[in-house]
Amino acid sequence: MERITRRRAMIIMLVFLVIVGLYAFRLYDVQIIQTGGQKDNASTFTTQTSVKAARGEILDRNGNVLVGNRDGKKLTINHYVLLSVDGTYEYLYRLATQCNRENISYNETFPVTRERPFTYTLSEYTSAQQGYFQTFLSNYGIDSDITAPLLVENLRKRYDLPEEWTDEEARQVIGLVYELVLRNHIGHLPVYEFISDADDQALSHIVELNIPGVNVEVTPIREYYTEYGAHILGYVGSMSPEQWEHYKDIDGYQMDTKIGQSGFEAAFEEYLHGKDGLRLDTVTTDGTIISSVWLEEPKAGSNVELTIDINLQRVAEEQMAAVAQSLIDAGKDGSDVEGMAVVAVDPRNGDVLACASYPTYDLKTFFQDYDDLMKDPLLPTYNRALLGLYAPGSTYKMNMVVAGIEAGRINSQSKIYDKGIFDKYEDYQPTCLAYPNGSHGDITAAEALQVSCNYFFYDLGDRMAIANIDLTAKALGLGEITGVELLEYPGRRANPETKAALYDSDKAVWSPGDQLAASIGQSDNMFTPIQLAVYAGTLGMQGTRYKSTFLNRVVSPDYRTLVYENDPVIASVFEISEDAYTAYNEGMKLVTSKYGGTAYSTFANYPISVAGKTGTAQHGRGGSENGSFVCYAPADTAQPEIAIAIYGEKAGHGSSLAKIAKSMLDVQFAIGDVAEVITYENKVS
Repeated sequence: MERITRRRAMIIMLVFLVIVGLYAFRLYDVQIIQTGGQKDNASTFTTQTSVKAARGEILDRNGNVLVGNRDGKKLTINHYVLLSVDGTYEYLYRLATQCNRENISYNETFPVTRERPFTYTLSEYTSAQQGYFQTFLSNYGIDSDITAPLLVENLRKRYDLPEEWTDEEARQVIGLVYELVLRNHIGHLPVYEFISDADDQALSHIVELNIPGVNVEVTPIREYYTEYGAHILGYVGSMSPEQWEHYKDIDGYQMDTKIGQSGFEAAFEEYLHGKDGLRLDTVTTDGTIISSVWLEEPKAGSNVELTIDINLQRVAEEQMAAVAQSLIDAGKDGSDVEGMAVVAVDPRNGDVLACASYPTYDLKTFFQDYDDLMKDPLLPTYNRALLGLYAPGSTYKMNMVVAGIEAGRINSQSKIYDKGIFDKYEDYQPTCLAYPNGSHGDITAAEALQVSCNYFFYDLGDRMAIANIDLTAKALGLGEITGVELLEYPGRRANPETKAALYDSDKAVWSPGDQLAASIGQSDNMFTPIQLAVYAGTLGMQGTRYKSTFLNRVVSPDYRTLVYENDPVIASVFEISEDAYTAYNEGMKLVTSKYGGTAYSTFANYPISVAGKTGTAQHGRGGSENGSFVCYAPADTAQPEIAIAIYGEKAGHGSSLAKIAKSMLDVQFAIGDVAEVITYENKVS
């Protein structure tokens, strides 16, 4: 037993000696071999460098990479090196001058404007950064109440900056010194990232300055591989003070971490965000890194696969632009078109297949174009598909058919005679579209949808209780949040409660006129295009409505492991009777397939059965009226594959928008030349 114990002790001692030997060899390598035998221990030192992790990629439902990363180059400054050499301020002056000469933007957080008159910009920074500034002042014995001009003057004298430098030049150098000094006093701050994404020309010119401590490192830079989907893809940017307060206690975030600021980049931040690494560098006094050891390797973020089909998205955006231009060129109704939106959903599971807004912008040049985009009166950055609230017009009439039949006021065979003018009430006598040149005569609900007879729906609405109309609209998804992961507005349904909330007491009484207007999709009915798409899909599914989503699944950075899979969620079920379904389904098919239907000219002889409805809505802003179109297809099945809603601000009659839907259906069902799809080189198979 004693012999065994001795043997174990000898083995442990041997292992210990081997480990000590390895450390000794490593120390010899760093201090003797790699430093050329210099005996001065100060000739090298170690620094910790934060290494950015790549964000996850964003893909469409077919594996096309829409947003990914490229290898960029960043310039960092080692504060130990540059503060310890002679001529620090002159080096920084040369650096700032070079950036000014080539209009190169760089990172710097000294909270004073760069131009006179100098003022503080503390409100732009996080509470932590404001605290660092107070620490900076305290270390120099400077009163925290000092004015910004006096602070610049004080630091200029303290650093003994040359008199020939202008105040603005001195301020720039002071700002750079500030970044270096902070890192000398506050150990946990990351290495000073001077330029986050340097192009080759800027890189070469700055490197030629031979400034000690300036290093070039490879870093992941966000890259957009598509010109479509700007409103939903979103972008990344530096954290605001409020955002830092949220993320400062979350593992993997530092103050200089870029986060999603809009769209999917923000919505799926928890998946896309990677975890930065930490590297221990051994550096010589001239800034040369002679060895590096990973303390913690960076971990890339997960990849997010969307429900979006980028080819449907492409067609939606291109066709909106084309239709808008054709309306403008025609110089007739709709020539003053201001904006459009298109949403396509899969009603069988709630997947959003396309979500587009017009006019749009280019995410690749968003920051360069920002000022011009903000001045554009057509609001190109406004996501009309999710945030635009519009009267649905005649696309609301299917809701009336369902509500009327389910309430027993009519059936699919009931007929209402179109008198042209609904004259039951003296103070409100709306007319039919055919008035005064004719009448639609005795028509059924299906026929009323085909020709969009307003009189039929005035009469039907007058027969009903507003509560029945309202509850049916709610069940079909109108005025209800769809559930998507991006910001959306709920909209509102026209009813006594809504009117009471919107108007002063003397105008808040619900009247017969309100009910008649609401019956044709006017009054206070205001819905988003995505709600109209969900509404159309719910009609196609005979009352089953799914929660809408942009998320298909999340996979690991190497695409080998499933991190999360999004399952369909039923939001509501409204059992629409066969009689009601037959009435609106046949009516919507007549809109597209029978002469006289308001979208017949677009869909005549189309190989897929399409249930559609055009709409025109007043808006009170002058000019052309708003136009809308909704559809689902195939219309001869209980589970259509796709539902589409299109809305045009001042686009005139909705029939002009139907061609956008047709082009999208061509892609969905691989019909004709428009069905040619984008082939992405960066597709994940």
